[in-house]
Amino acid sequence: MKYNNNNNGTLKIGDQVPAFSLKDQSGAAWDSGKELSGSISIIYFYPKDESGICTQQACAFRDSYTAFTDAGVKVIGINPASTESHKRFGLKNDLPFTLLSDPQNIVLKQFGVKNALFLTGRETFIFNKEGILIYKFRNFFKGGSHVEKALVFLDIIV
Repeated sequence: MKYNNNNNGTLKIGDQVPAFSLKDQSGAAWDSGKELSGSISIIYFYPKDESGICTQQACAFRDSYTAFTDAGVKVIGINPASTESHKRFGLKNDLPFTLLSDPQNIVLKQFGVKNALFLTGRETFIFNKEGILIYKFRNFFKGGSHVEKALVFLDIIV
């Protein structure tokens, strides 16, 4: 796992996407510098595969995935679960986007995502084609609202 931890706290609008490398649900290396270059991207953090709100959130991204990709937007989900857990979760819920495994929450900390209760936080970040943070949204209990807010911010009609 490669990462660059130059961030001191929560990412702010105007900050550059942190450099990091994690494994995706297939176990392949995924590098933010390569994968996000030249694309608008949504990176969302969620606490747990298969939990109710997390599944609702992932399925909301799935249901709007075509609208995002038609607008040239990449969607990436990150949490501390294993690549195997992500693979099962993705297959079970027919998720067409990348899920990244951050087992030690290193990338979560780079982004400054705050824990909620005893779980890791739920936060969505949108970066422009230059990798600059242009929008962020935090709401732990309303997973589906992350997708709604992203669609409205990016002015995407579904």
